[in-house]
Amino acid sequence: MIAFPRTALAQELVAALQGKAVLGDAHNGLFLAAPRRTGKSTFLQGDLRPALQAAGVVVVYVDLWADARRDPGGLIAEAIARALEPQLGLVARTAKKAGVDKVKVGGLEVDTRKIGTVDGLTLTDALRLLHERAGKPVALIIDEAQHALTSEAGEAAMTALKSARDQLNQPGVVNLMLVMSGSDRDKLLRLVNTAGAPFYGSQVQRMPPLGPDFIAHVAALIEAQRPELKPLDQNLLHRAFETFGFRPQFFMAALGQVLSPLAALTERFEPALLEAAKHQQAQDETQMESEYLGLKPTEQAVLWRLLAQGPRFRPYDAEALRFYRDKTGHPVSVAQAQKALEALRQRMPALVWKSARGEYAVEDAAMHRWFEARMAARDWPPSPPQGMLPLEDE
Repeated sequence: MIAFPRTALAQELVAALQGKAVLGDAHNGLFLAAPRRTGKSTFLQGDLRPALQAAGVVVVYVDLWADARRDPGGLIAEAIARALEPQLGLVARTAKKAGVDKVKVGGLEVDTRKIGTVDGLTLTDALRLLHERAGKPVALIIDEAQHALTSEAGEAAMTALKSARDQLNQPGVVNLMLVMSGSDRDKLLRLVNTAGAPFYGSQVQRMPPLGPDFIAHVAALIEAQRPELKPLDQNLLHRAFETFGFRPQFFMAALGQVLSPLAALTERFEPALLEAAKHQQAQDETQMESEYLGLKPTEQAVLWRLLAQGPRFRPYDAEALRFYRDKTGHPVSVAQAQKALEALRQRMPALVWKSARGEYAVEDAAMHRWFEARMAARDWPPSPPQGMLPLEDE
């Protein structure tokens, strides 16, 4: 994968996080949504983190999908602890080696047996200690932050971070910067859009996808290596990139294939690249259709309702049960709807996501886009191919 620094965007976000932007609320928390595989994590780690560090900020990064088996709350605490340990100083580390259980650091009592877990320190205390010992502001970047909502400990961690922000920051002084990213805007909104949400009042912003400047960069690299291809049709390259869903990994892989000597193209490569993008898009849609058609009728009805309702989805109210009955042709009880939802969650890969509060969402936001496109084309629901027998509910 080629490196494409997004320096200007990173610098703009650093200024916003520091409270230097005239408008905006990023100093109270920056919430960024971008579809999977569009370069979000690469930007956070390769552009935003170095830019913050260059501005004199201690950066803590944690990806809540790094280990799906671990509780998100524990992952957040561990990431802060790893950043804190080097700051605890010789006294704490010497005490740990000598078997001393507790030591005073910065006015706080730290359990040396638990350095690396933040047990015995609240997240607020740990972040305050990190800020004071480093003598710098702290930025906590949480990638796939919506995953925190899947456990009570994760929700508690989010509430604690909001408290830490309120305690460490003062008007005109930002000591704790919070960056939350997510691959699903609807799930990320659950952190900000209700009165009980940890960061109620903040705004979720769509992270801009890679655009014409990325295409120009790629075109320049190709022209440098293959001057016989000059000039490249950048408009066609951008159309292909857009058809790939602005996903650089898929775009670059297809580019490598059409430019390979093994491709044996006799014409320009740009139309072949666009065709590859359309083929990938068709494959993605075929896969989603296959998954949908492979569900039992009640599971299809529940998923259909979820796709149509989005954040307004209520799985067991009278209107939902009426919808399930209309789509399946038979009454559906609350217990049957629950069983269908659980089956959708247990599939590999899962089709439905559930928060610790019992809220539901489609696991992959791409399915929402597929559903909306088919609805707009009046091509919903998918029909099984001729000769395929539909599954039946047990």
